[in-house]
Parts: sequence; structure tokens; C-alpha cells
Amino acid sequence: MLAETVDGQAVADRIAAVIGPVGGPFAIEETVWAMRRFLEILAGRRPTLVVFDEQLVHAGSELVRGRLRLTARLVPAVRDAYRGLAGEGDDVDADYGAEWAEGSVAPAADDVEPLLRAALVERRAAEVDRGVTLVGPHRDEWRLRLAGLDARTHASQGEQRTLALGLRLAGHKVCAEVVGTEPVLLLDDVFSELDPARAEALVSELPAGQTLITTASTVPVSVHPDRRLRVSESRVEEAP
Repeated sequence: MLAETVDGQAVADRIAAVIGPVGGPFAIEETVWAMRRFLEILAGRRPTLVVFDEQLVHAGSELVRGRLRLTARLVPAVRDAYRGLAGEGDDVDADYGAEWAEGSVAPAADDVEPLLRAALVERRAAEVDRGVTLVGPHRDEWRLRLAGLDARTHASQGEQRTLALGLRLAGHKVCAEVVGTEPVLLLDDVFSELDPARAEALVSELPAGQTLITTASTVPVSVHPDRRLRVSESRVEEAP
């Protein structure tokens, strides 16, 4: 569960899949797949790909704006969850990184379409030469930061684990707010990677509703489950 420490974009896209489309993810997948196949077949030549460009610009712009709306809701929730788990700590913020926007996209994102269109023209020769798509939201990253630094490269292991948990708790909160019901929260073997203090903090931060916890280690004493199950020798049994 924590191996994917702070891959914010992957988690955000899974949250979007739960609460409903935030843009045009399916149109993007289909368009990018078609472009990749076309580029692979025609690598080394200079065919026109205008028919795909406008599809990518339209669906991609919609998806980027939807992602920005979603992540704008997630950041405050991640910040609150992280502080609840870590106590006093560095501030959490984020940015939406996109090479086609020369770094990052502003929250308003009014210029997404022209930026995407210009980047497609600029990188077209390189795409055809390499046979791959180099422009589009499928290559973007939502980067979480601690104290203004990229958490993936500058946070300690403990900070990354805490931030990963905060991100999932925040995602649960946003899903519940949008959908109107509490989704099931699954925490897979988290306690084995947390010290006792952070394990107790996690228990205290668990939201109302149904939570499924799996662990290969000791469950904190503050956990009072309605039911315990043990998996042993490929069998599931009631546990005391």
C-alpha cells in the first residue's frame, strides 16, 4: 500500500474514477493509443496527425481542468490529514506539472488549449522520429511538496509514509463529500510500516464508516473491530 508513497497523480486519478469523470480520461486513452500506434507504424516519415491533434487538445484540456478542480479540493484535505497524523510538521502543498506548459499549470488554466496545441506542433518531428507521444496530460504529474520541496525526493521515509496515508484519508473524505456516502476504506498492511505513535495517530484519524484493515503485525490496542478474521494456510477463519 505504501510502496506507492507519494504518487499523487495516480491516487488522484483513482479518486476521480470513484467520484465520476473529471474530464475526458477515456477519450484521452483512446486518442493516445491511436496516436502511438500510428507513430509506431509511420516512424521515420512525416505524416499529418492533425485528425488526432484536435481530439487530444479537446479531451486533454477537459481532463486537465477536471484534474485541477479535483486537486484543488484534495490539497486542503491532505494538509489536514497529514497534520493529524504527524502532529506539528512541514506544510503540504502541490503543483500540477506539465512539460507542455513549460513546468506547471496555473489553477485557472485558461490557456490549456493553446499551450497543448503549440506543444504538439513543436514536438511533432520528435514524436514521429521516436514513434511515441511526447505531449499530453498522460505525461503530467501532480506533485506533492513538503516545506516547498518535492516529497518524492526530499522527504524522509517516515514523512513519505505519513503523506501517503494522508493522501488516502483525504481522498476518502473528498469522495464522501462528492458522492454523499462513505466509501469503504481499505488499509492494506499499514501498521507494520508505522511506529507506535503514528499507528495510534492513524487509528484516531480513521473516518466514520466501514474500514477494512489487513496486517501481518500486531493491531494497535485502540482498534476495536466488529469482526476479526485470520488468513492461515489458505484458509479464512474467525479470530478471537
